[in-house]
Amino acid sequence: MSLQVCETFLSIQGESSHAGWPCAFVRLTGCNLRCRFCDTRYAYEGGTARSVEDVAAEVQDMGCRRVEITGGEPLLQDETPELAARLAALGLTVLVETNGSQDIRALPQQAIAIVDMKGPSSGAAERMDLENLERLRAHDEVKFVLADRSDYQHMLALLPRIDADRNVVNVSAVFGVLAPRELAAWILADGLNLRLNLQQHKHIWPPDKRGV
Repeated sequence: MSLQVCETFLSIQGESSHAGWPCAFVRLTGCNLRCRFCDTRYAYEGGTARSVEDVAAEVQDMGCRRVEITGGEPLLQDETPELAARLAALGLTVLVETNGSQDIRALPQQAIAIVDMKGPSSGAAERMDLENLERLRAHDEVKFVLADRSDYQHMLALLPRIDADRNVVNVSAVFGVLAPRELAAWILADGLNLRLNLQQHKHIWPPDKRGV
Protein backbone atom coordinates (compact mmCIF):
# COMPACT_ATOMS: atom_id res chain seq x y z
CA MET A 1 0.00 0.00 0.00
CA SER A 2 1.06 3.59 -0.53
CA LEU A 3 0.33 7.13 0.55
CA GLN A 4 -1.29 9.70 -1.70
CA VAL A 5 0.98 12.73 -1.24
CA CYS A 6 -0.04 16.23 -2.28
CA GLU A 7 3.30 17.92 -1.57
CA THR A 8 6.40 17.91 0.62
CA PHE A 9 8.41 20.98 1.55
CA LEU A 10 10.65 22.62 4.14
CA SER A 11 9.32 25.69 5.92
CA ILE A 12 8.84 27.43 9.23
CA GLN A 13 6.17 25.94 11.47
CA GLY A 14 3.45 28.58 11.67
CA GLU A 15 1.17 27.20 14.37
CA SER A 16 1.03 25.13 17.59
CA SER A 17 3.56 25.32 20.42
CA HIS A 18 6.22 24.49 17.80
CA ALA A 19 5.61 27.71 15.85
CA GLY A 20 8.75 29.45 14.65
CA TRP A 21 10.88 26.31 14.31
CA PRO A 22 12.09 24.92 10.97
CA CYS A 23 9.83 22.03 10.00
CA ALA A 24 9.54 19.53 7.16
CA PHE A 25 5.97 19.11 5.91
CA VAL A 26 4.27 16.11 4.33
CA ARG A 27 0.87 17.15 3.03
CA LEU A 28 -1.33 14.19 2.20
CA THR A 29 -4.18 14.28 -0.30
CA GLY A 30 -7.84 13.95 0.60
CA CYS A 31 -10.23 15.43 3.15
CA ASN A 32 -13.65 14.40 4.40
CA LEU A 33 -14.61 18.00 5.29
CA ARG A 34 -15.20 21.10 3.19
CA CYS A 35 -14.64 23.87 5.72
CA ARG A 36 -15.72 27.35 4.69
CA PHE A 37 -12.35 28.96 5.38
CA CYS A 38 -10.12 26.09 4.21
CA ASP A 39 -6.79 27.35 2.86
CA THR A 40 -5.65 24.05 1.34
CA ARG A 41 -8.46 23.13 -1.04
CA TYR A 42 -5.85 22.07 -3.56
CA ALA A 43 -5.17 19.05 -1.33
CA TYR A 44 -8.69 17.64 -1.72
CA GLU A 45 -7.74 15.59 -4.79
CA GLY A 46 -4.76 14.53 -6.90
CA GLY A 47 -1.28 13.98 -5.55
CA THR A 48 1.23 11.22 -6.14
CA ALA A 49 1.23 7.65 -4.83
CA ARG A 50 4.41 7.10 -2.79
CA SER A 51 5.66 4.46 -0.38
CA VAL A 52 6.19 5.14 3.31
CA GLU A 53 9.88 4.36 2.84
CA ASP A 54 10.23 6.88 0.01
CA VAL A 55 8.54 9.70 1.93
CA ALA A 56 10.52 8.99 5.10
CA ALA A 57 13.78 9.02 3.14
CA GLU A 58 12.94 12.40 1.58
CA VAL A 59 12.11 13.89 4.97
CA GLN A 60 15.37 12.55 6.40
CA ASP A 61 17.29 14.15 3.53
CA MET A 62 15.76 17.54 4.40
CA GLY A 63 17.88 17.46 7.56
CA CYS A 64 15.22 18.97 9.81
CA ARG A 65 14.51 17.87 13.39
CA ARG A 66 10.74 18.38 13.12
CA VAL A 67 8.22 17.07 10.65
CA GLU A 68 4.48 17.62 10.35
CA ILE A 69 2.12 15.25 8.57
CA THR A 70 -0.90 17.27 7.50
CA GLY A 71 -3.52 17.45 4.77
CA GLY A 72 -6.23 17.41 3.82
CA GLU A 73 -6.93 14.92 6.57
CA PRO A 74 -3.97 12.58 7.10
CA LEU A 75 -5.86 10.03 9.21
CA LEU A 76 -8.03 9.09 6.23
CA GLN A 77 -5.02 7.18 4.88
CA ASP A 78 -4.27 3.81 6.46
CA GLU A 79 -0.51 4.21 6.06
CA THR A 80 -0.28 7.48 8.03
CA PRO A 81 0.35 5.84 11.44
CA GLU A 82 3.16 3.77 9.89
CA LEU A 83 4.72 6.90 8.36
CA ALA A 84 4.53 8.68 11.72
CA ALA A 85 6.19 5.73 13.46
CA ARG A 86 8.90 5.50 10.80
CA LEU A 87 9.72 9.20 11.12
CA ALA A 88 9.79 9.01 14.92
CA ALA A 89 12.20 6.07 14.67
CA LEU A 90 14.56 8.42 12.81
CA GLY A 91 14.69 10.56 15.95
CA LEU A 92 12.43 13.30 14.61
CA THR A 93 9.74 15.20 16.48
CA VAL A 94 6.60 14.14 14.60
CA LEU A 95 3.49 16.34 14.52
CA VAL A 96 0.25 15.12 12.97
CA GLU A 97 -2.35 17.80 12.34
CA THR A 98 -5.82 16.30 12.12
CA ASN A 99 -9.13 18.04 11.45
CA GLY A 100 -10.85 16.69 14.57
CA SER A 101 -13.21 14.30 12.84
CA GLN A 102 -11.00 11.18 13.02
CA ASP A 103 -10.08 8.97 15.99
CA ILE A 104 -6.56 9.95 17.08
CA ARG A 105 -5.99 6.57 18.75
CA ALA A 106 -4.74 5.35 15.36
CA LEU A 107 -1.54 7.35 15.89
CA PRO A 108 1.57 5.81 17.48
CA GLN A 109 2.49 6.99 20.95
CA GLN A 110 5.55 8.86 19.67
CA ALA A 111 3.52 11.17 17.42
CA ILE A 112 2.13 14.47 18.67
CA ALA A 113 -1.49 14.94 17.61
CA ILE A 114 -2.60 18.51 16.93
CA VAL A 115 -6.38 18.27 16.94
CA ASP A 116 -8.14 21.10 15.07
CA MET A 117 -11.60 21.50 16.57
CA LYS A 118 -13.85 23.26 14.06
CA GLY A 119 -16.26 26.00 15.09
CA PRO A 120 -19.71 26.88 13.68
CA SER A 121 -18.34 29.28 11.05
CA SER A 122 -16.47 26.41 9.39
CA GLY A 123 -19.68 24.54 8.61
CA ALA A 124 -18.09 21.37 10.04
CA ALA A 125 -18.55 21.73 13.82
CA GLU A 126 -21.08 18.89 13.92
CA ARG A 127 -18.61 16.54 12.21
CA MET A 128 -16.14 16.68 15.09
CA ASP A 129 -15.34 13.53 17.09
CA LEU A 130 -15.54 15.16 20.51
CA GLU A 131 -14.32 11.95 22.14
CA ASN A 132 -10.87 12.98 20.91
CA LEU A 133 -10.80 15.50 23.76
CA GLU A 134 -10.76 12.57 26.20
CA ARG A 135 -8.25 10.64 24.05
CA LEU A 136 -5.57 13.35 24.24
CA ARG A 137 -2.23 12.10 25.51
CA ALA A 138 0.04 14.29 27.62
CA HIS A 139 2.00 15.66 24.66
CA ASP A 140 -0.95 16.23 22.32
CA GLU A 141 -2.32 19.69 21.51
CA VAL A 142 -5.65 21.22 20.53
CA LYS A 143 -6.19 23.96 17.99
CA PHE A 144 -9.14 26.33 17.49
CA VAL A 145 -9.27 28.66 14.47
CA LEU A 146 -11.93 31.30 15.06
CA ALA A 147 -13.75 33.57 12.65
CA ASP A 148 -16.13 35.34 15.02
CA ARG A 149 -17.62 35.54 18.50
CA SER A 150 -19.82 32.50 17.81
CA ASP A 151 -16.72 30.38 17.27
CA TYR A 152 -15.24 31.79 20.47
CA GLN A 153 -18.32 30.85 22.49
CA HIS A 154 -18.25 27.38 20.96
CA MET A 155 -14.63 27.03 22.08
CA LEU A 156 -15.53 28.17 25.60
CA ALA A 157 -18.13 25.40 25.78
CA LEU A 158 -15.49 22.77 24.92
CA LEU A 159 -12.65 24.03 27.11
CA PRO A 160 -13.93 22.30 30.31
CA ARG A 161 -13.30 18.99 28.52
CA ILE A 162 -9.60 19.83 28.03
CA ASP A 163 -6.88 19.94 30.70
CA ALA A 164 -5.17 23.11 29.49
CA ASP A 165 -2.44 22.68 32.11
CA ARG A 166 -1.46 19.41 30.45
CA ASN A 167 -2.43 19.85 26.80
CA VAL A 168 -1.53 23.10 25.03
CA VAL A 169 -4.62 24.80 23.62
CA ASN A 170 -3.76 26.94 20.60
CA VAL A 171 -6.16 29.54 19.29
CA SER A 172 -5.86 31.68 16.19
CA ALA A 173 -8.02 34.01 14.10
CA VAL A 174 -9.06 33.14 10.55
CA PHE A 175 -6.57 35.15 8.53
CA GLY A 176 -8.11 38.33 7.15
CA VAL A 177 -11.48 37.70 8.84
CA LEU A 178 -11.00 38.22 12.59
CA ALA A 179 -8.40 40.69 13.87
CA PRO A 180 -5.86 38.95 16.17
CA ARG A 181 -5.98 41.93 18.55
CA GLU A 182 -9.72 41.38 19.01
CA LEU A 183 -9.18 37.72 19.78
CA ALA A 184 -6.35 38.64 22.16
CA ALA A 185 -8.68 41.01 23.99
CA TRP A 186 -11.27 38.27 24.47
CA ILE A 187 -8.65 35.86 25.84
CA LEU A 188 -7.29 38.43 28.28
CA ALA A 189 -10.73 39.58 29.41
CA ASP A 190 -11.73 36.01 30.24
CA GLY A 191 -8.38 35.08 31.82
CA LEU A 192 -7.96 32.02 29.65
CA ASN A 193 -4.92 29.73 29.74
CA LEU A 194 -4.58 29.58 25.94
CA ARG A 195 -1.77 30.10 23.44
CA LEU A 196 -2.47 32.72 20.76
CA ASN A 197 -1.19 31.68 17.32
CA LEU A 198 -0.66 34.10 14.43
CA GLN A 199 -0.12 31.58 11.59
CA GLN A 200 3.43 32.82 11.15
CA HIS A 201 3.84 31.41 7.63
CA LYS A 202 1.09 33.76 6.39
CA HIS A 203 3.01 36.76 7.74
CA ILE A 204 6.37 35.63 6.35
CA TRP A 205 5.07 34.75 2.86
CA PRO A 206 1.95 35.75 0.90
CA PRO A 207 -1.01 34.05 2.65
CA ASP A 208 -2.02 32.09 -0.46
CA LYS A 209 1.48 30.86 -1.34
CA ARG A 210 1.90 27.07 -1.57
CA GLY A 211 4.85 25.07 -0.36
CA VAL A 212 5.52 27.18 2.73
